[in-house]
Amino acid sequence: MWTPCDGLDYVGQIYRPPSEARSIILQATVGCAHNRCTFCPSYKDKPRFRIKDRAVVARDLERAAQLFPGVRRLFVADGDALVMPMDRWRWLLPAIRERLPQVDRVGVYATARAIRGKSDEDLAWLRDNGLGIVYLGVESGDDETLRYVKKDSLSDQLLEAGRRVKAAGLKLSVTVLLGIAPPGRSLEHGRATGRLLTAMAPDYVGALSVMICDGTELAEQVARGEHPVPTPREILAELREMLAHTDLDRGLFMANHASNYVPLKVRMPRDKAAALATLDAALEGAVPLKPEEARLL
Repeated sequence: MWTPCDGLDYVGQIYRPPSEARSIILQATVGCAHNRCTFCPSYKDKPRFRIKDRAVVARDLERAAQLFPGVRRLFVADGDALVMPMDRWRWLLPAIRERLPQVDRVGVYATARAIRGKSDEDLAWLRDNGLGIVYLGVESGDDETLRYVKKDSLSDQLLEAGRRVKAAGLKLSVTVLLGIAPPGRSLEHGRATGRLLTAMAPDYVGALSVMICDGTELAEQVARGEHPVPTPREILAELREMLAHTDLDRGLFMANHASNYVPLKVRMPRDKAAALATLDAALEGAVPLKPEEARLL
């Protein structure tokens, strides 16, 4: 999702989590260091990942202090900015605190590989110096699906990364994706993802439905007939399987993104049974689905 902040230096489109809609968006890196996931179009216009010059970021902090004096949250872009080396973070977070003292939470996208590249001491330092939440793209708990979509990590590595973020005292928000499994593996993907979420225990889960975007490898697979586009019913059945196998003592499981056919916001574990009943009713045709034209992003 893209949001503009007039007056700051941006290269290409800027994406941020929905929960960062009112945040200052500071682009400290350009692109995604992995940028090979078959379904993702977000950083194809930035094929070469790079860390922006410190002077450019410093100027943006000065501008942000003038433009957004009351904004209390800041999101560090681009795709997996946590991958920046610690010497850059040891400059950036104190600089944010100095120039934007009202900011009380910094967020960042991360891959499991970027998290694994940080020691426990590094993660603790990041927490102590303002980083408050890490957004991790999990997509699936099924290794066959993860290989199929060319993620940079498998389920055990994703689990380790998520647990280390939580152990460091940081909030963890994960994204999982419906409709990406290899043909015939939809329900296995749903079950394995639910089990991974249970073991990881994130604070927030966002379940999105895949959108087939031009320019992606997934779109080419669809065009060649190698990846059948899941029907709405198949997406709902996969979501139901995923939620049924997700057991969390606390946290939010959200499937209320624009891409989803039935919007759900599930406070775990209290709302789980009611959400499953809603999905059962939708599968039986008793709950209307969001029309396709309303799912366009």
